[in-house]
This record gives sequence, C-alpha cells and structure tokens, in this order.
Amino acid sequence: MMGDASKFTHISPKKSGHVTYGDNNKGRILGVGKIGTNSSTSIENVLLVEGLKHSLLSVSQLCDKGYLVLTLTTVLLKTSMIEI
Repeated sequence: MMGDASKFTHISPKKSGHVTYGDNNKGRILGVGKIGTNSSTSIENVLLVEGLKHSLLSVSQLCDKGYLVLTLTTVLLKTSMIEI
C-alpha cells in the first residue's frame, strides 16, 4: 500500500473499497497499480490509499511472488590480533 500516486508506473482508479489498519482506522482505496523502475524490480497489485503517510509491504506477499526476503542485523566486533 502506498499513499503517493507519483510512485506508480501504472494505476487504475478504484471506485470503492477500504483498508483497515491495526488501530481499526480505515483508509479509502483510490486505485490499484504497479510500482518499480523496470519489470524485474516492479511489484503489481499495489493499492493507492488516501492519506497513507508510509509505504507498507507485505513480506508474505513478496515471498508468494518469488522474491527472496532477507532481514539482516549487522554486528561490529572489535578484535585484537596477538602475535605469538
């Protein structure tokens, strides 16, 4: 879901529908379309939601579409080299 229509490469208006957020507030669906810069990095069936301030992606939907989703935590360790 996105709230910025300028991020879409293709969008079709949607006349009805809403999404319900975790706090039970609702957002009106304005359209559905495709985002991305080319066919290999695009995501289809993305909802344009009125008033949405942040982009929301479903990890399970990305996995269903064949994307590999990795979450990484970087840990920096300080080590000392001792010559014997």
